[in-house]
Amino acid sequence: MKKYWKSQQEQNQDVSVAKAKHEPKGNIEQVLDIFKDGTSEAKSNRRDFLKLCGYSLAITTVLSSCENAVQKAIPYLNKPEEITPGIANYYASTYVNGSDYASILIKTREGRPIKIEGNNLSPISNGSCSARVQASVLSLYDSSRYQFPEIDNKEVSWEKLDAEIIKTLDTYKEQNKQIVLLSPSIFSPSTKKIIQLFIKKYPNIKWVQYDTQSASAILKAQKLCFGKEVMPDYRFNKANLIVSFDADFLGTWINPNEYIKTYTDTRKLSSLTNKISRHIQFESRMSLTGSNADERHPVKPSELNIKVIQLYNEILKLKGFDSYIAPESDDTIKELAKDLLKEKSHSLVVSGSQDVNIQILINAINYELDNFDSCINLNETLNNHQAHDEDMNILLSNLESRQVEGLICYHSNPVFDHFKGDQFKKKIEALPFSLSIHEAPNETSSLMKLSAPDNHYLESWNDAEIKTNMYSLMQPAVHPLFNTRQFQSSLLKWSDQDSDFHQFIMANWKKTFYSKQSLYSNFKSYWEHTLQEGVFSYKSNTETRTKFRQIDFNKPIERILKMKTSNEIELQVYEKVAIGNGQMANNPWLQEMPDPISKICWDNYLNISPKQAKEFDLLNGDWVKINNELKLPIYILPGQAYNSISVASGYGREICGKVGFSVGFKVSKYNKGRFIPIKIKKIEGHYNFAMTQTHHSMEGRAIVREANLDEYQKNAKAGNDNKHEYKNAGIYKNPEFPNHHWGLAIDLNSCIGCGACTIACQAENNVPIVGKTEVIRAHEMSWIRIDRYFSGDENKPGVVFQPVMCQHCDNAPCENVCPVAATNHSSEGLNQMIYNRCIGTRYCGNNCPYKVRRFNWFDYTNADSIPNNLHDVAGMTMDLSRMVLNPDVTIRAKGVIEKCSMCVQRIQEGKLKAKLEGRAVKDGEIKTACQQTCPSGAILFGDLNDKHSELFKVATSDRNYHLLEEIHTLPSVSYLTKIRNKKS
Repeated sequence: MKKYWKSQQEQNQDVSVAKAKHEPKGNIEQVLDIFKDGTSEAKSNRRDFLKLCGYSLAITTVLSSCENAVQKAIPYLNKPEEITPGIANYYASTYVNGSDYASILIKTREGRPIKIEGNNLSPISNGSCSARVQASVLSLYDSSRYQFPEIDNKEVSWEKLDAEIIKTLDTYKEQNKQIVLLSPSIFSPSTKKIIQLFIKKYPNIKWVQYDTQSASAILKAQKLCFGKEVMPDYRFNKANLIVSFDADFLGTWINPNEYIKTYTDTRKLSSLTNKISRHIQFESRMSLTGSNADERHPVKPSELNIKVIQLYNEILKLKGFDSYIAPESDDTIKELAKDLLKEKSHSLVVSGSQDVNIQILINAINYELDNFDSCINLNETLNNHQAHDEDMNILLSNLESRQVEGLICYHSNPVFDHFKGDQFKKKIEALPFSLSIHEAPNETSSLMKLSAPDNHYLESWNDAEIKTNMYSLMQPAVHPLFNTRQFQSSLLKWSDQDSDFHQFIMANWKKTFYSKQSLYSNFKSYWEHTLQEGVFSYKSNTETRTKFRQIDFNKPIERILKMKTSNEIELQVYEKVAIGNGQMANNPWLQEMPDPISKICWDNYLNISPKQAKEFDLLNGDWVKINNELKLPIYILPGQAYNSISVASGYGREICGKVGFSVGFKVSKYNKGRFIPIKIKKIEGHYNFAMTQTHHSMEGRAIVREANLDEYQKNAKAGNDNKHEYKNAGIYKNPEFPNHHWGLAIDLNSCIGCGACTIACQAENNVPIVGKTEVIRAHEMSWIRIDRYFSGDENKPGVVFQPVMCQHCDNAPCENVCPVAATNHSSEGLNQMIYNRCIGTRYCGNNCPYKVRRFNWFDYTNADSIPNNLHDVAGMTMDLSRMVLNPDVTIRAKGVIEKCSMCVQRIQEGKLKAKLEGRAVKDGEIKTACQQTCPSGAILFGDLNDKHSELFKVATSDRNYHLLEEIHTLPSVSYLTKIRNKKS
């Protein structure tokens, strides 16, 4: 049987760890000795012990009679028409943060946004959203945000700030002094028009766009190959064979919110086709995308370029053309070339390289395979990456030569995240005119003399064109919480225009887009309909076939071959799925979200291969120095390519709120968009990681099941042959569910381990933040975890992800042992927790074989009866932060067990709605928070009593199984065996 393992200790079968795991946590021998010994000291100990027992009984009695202080609420004097207390309102809007995009629904209660959902009407978001999108609602209530305009760090009125800015802009215009407006890629058509108006008013202003994760090489390659500087629309759902060279398209590359859906659509097994796509990944570090590949090949960064040339050569040879000079290909590349040609026009090759020469070859490979116009579309192109790397180099050069004498910085932080950040810092400090337009202080904005704080996106109007002719609207769900003003309104004000951006957008849409539709005869109806749906699109009649320009490929190949591989260790810098470029570093939900691969939170670290770690005599948490200057702790990452190391950027923030300040290590100086040869040296010391993966173990039992596609096609029960069938509930009577029997099913083929469900659950259910120290002590509170399992060779392992939450067992071990019946089973199959009854014995947690019950060791929510007992590391109990709480879910005090409730509040809401409408609950009408946000559609909720429901079909399929079936707990949560499409 295949062996699965979570950590290096499990892989190496560390006996000491296994022994410690099973030893009693308390020293029971000492307690017993107290009652055996007859000495006076022992008698004294017995008296102390009995005193403690008495005190415990007394304090329990006191606390049970305590009541929280009464807080009176003042009802509405004049209730807004659109608000009904206790009923949620939803507003269609758009999330934009740099290159991140999602069409969303904002859930509000009594006028405050509390939850983000995906917009089902969006062809891009498809009703889902990422962890960052889910967590963005918490950023609205961040007390570290700018709260008023400033001049030289002193609060001023908007009138005074505007007068100062306009005076300076007019002076610089008269003297023809150059000013630069620095921003991320802007793909809002209305914002672009405002910027053009601003530059028309002040022609001495130059607009520069800057993306921290650049796609500049792809833009240039498209220009050279096709004459169009655009970002292609990659259609993963059209490809039978996907080959990626270091492109983490499921994690952080280009547009993962869309790619996850289109990719996993081809990974779902259908009873009609019984086929799934095949995915092959070449990369250095184990990325989220690589961990989901059918075949993954660890390759040094410098050797990845050679692999691309070799693949192109092999395709040319098979097509009967002359090849180019390159090292001899190995069998893997030769076989891959054959497979790609078999899937001609139904394959897709992508690369995350920031080298234009590589991207030219990637275009050539796809062109030879006829993938353009089928799997790659250059007519409907992406707009969220428009920046050019050289523009920042030119800007820095102009700052140094004083050709640029003013800087307006909008939502950009080059001092922190650009590899020449120290140089930018010196030049910005010396500028006579510098203006910050940010939501919160950062390393760049803190250097600016003027600050015109921007609204949060949930307080703003805007629009977006994420793809050609695909638009979405952003609308505010709440009035600005502070004295801030939207960036676009500020530009309109300084351009002597009407500063009402809402009216500007409406006028722009009436002029530009109203004529593109024929459904509505007046603009008001069209506008209100679009605002309600959140999205609008139309088809263009100018689609053309893609034609490749004549290019001499000798030149890019020669340039690539000149970058010879070396025997040195190569460093690669990447972005994490949660923190990204560090802009959201002050968000505690994202900080406490474990990384999908390492399962470490609250940190970055140096990933190193197991083989290299042995050579340097390194263990997890040991310190090393890079090039004798940067000190980092190491994490031994299975699958990391030998002679390569990697580290995440976005950490080590110096100007940030309380949560993100000095978390992790700053490495932006190495983030040059390419690998860097370095030297490492072990130094003294050890660093503790907050790693959740090793906190719970199921002792090697078959909780993950998988099979190969050819095996599954022969036998639908492949990988699931040891499935247990039950006829009764053991010594107990079979449970009966007369109305509903709620359950979940999780498709392991679709789950990519991204973690979006964990943040959705946290937001929906008011799950507290505990901080790094408590996570290290295994006191994390998340109701849903995603277990990551390695299998096979540690240097080239297979990976499986498995979400685990309360299994809602029909024969639940936790229910039998609770002395106060705080946990019980409902008539609808839910394992319930009565918080007011729980006294914190934790018997249920000890008896739970799935380890999904969480104990409140501290008062995280300020709901405790004992005063001055608060443990709030992230300021989540401040009045402002508490505005994010879901009023439908009780916040829990210290000393109780909590766990997944299968979103019982949503179940009740769905049932009541159906009752009011005089009908039965429809299948798929009720969705749990984790299901609703899952970008891959891996989670399915429904009624197991409904024989026609999608859940019942899945639950009765041959692929379906339950965790630890052999212990007879009869869970209501089941899983579908993972099927890989890997050559035997």
